[in-house]
Amino acid sequence: MEAVLHSSAKVVNAAAASRESPPPPEALRVRDAAWHEASIHKTLSGWNGRSDVWIFGYGSLIWRPEFDFVEARRARIHGYHRSLCLWSRINRGTPDCPGLVFSLDLGGSCTGRAYRIAGARVAAIMPRLWAREMPSAAYIPRWLNCHTKTGVVPGLVFTMDRTDRGYVPGLSLEQTLAIVHQGHGRYGRCLDYVLQTADALVAANINDPRLQALARALRSSTTTAAHESS
Repeated sequence: MEAVLHSSAKVVNAAAASRESPPPPEALRVRDAAWHEASIHKTLSGWNGRSDVWIFGYGSLIWRPEFDFVEARRARIHGYHRSLCLWSRINRGTPDCPGLVFSLDLGGSCTGRAYRIAGARVAAIMPRLWAREMPSAAYIPRWLNCHTKTGVVPGLVFTMDRTDRGYVPGLSLEQTLAIVHQGHGRYGRCLDYVLQTADALVAANINDPRLQALARALRSSTTTAAHESS
């Protein structure tokens, strides 16, 4: 593991002049409850205050939704794909030693889970959801069509804000492995987050070849590092 962590530092420090470098710690802007309240109000501006609301999960929301729901369906959205393209400086990393988290980047499609939230529970659930998903406002909440076996439902989806300084597209496999191994934030290790997401997709019979290949590489590199340090 020491070898992997040493490699992690080299990767992050060597890319200082490129987009592959994480923003400096002082660039992190943590949003407060007042900002979250305004963002929630804007997002729910078209809601009638009574109807149930659907939320689309594509990362940790698949295996740890942390809210009560009436129904869950396998769902697919179009125009975005699951990508490990966001520096995580709170949930799965720190400002000085960031990890990576999934977002929805432009192009393709993504299969995940759509959760139906009872209308009476929406007001209580949204602040906690925003605190988890929007600590630094790197996502843009959108309403997108979620295609399920029993019909299309409009779902709240957190998509990547490509103008955010945390957006990091195009990392190589080597860079991704090193960063995932180094990240550890308030919700635990970045490594666990990526592997749990990959395992949850398999359990849900959702095929994501790119993520499964990354999971295999992560497990292999973890085993190699353990052998080197023993």
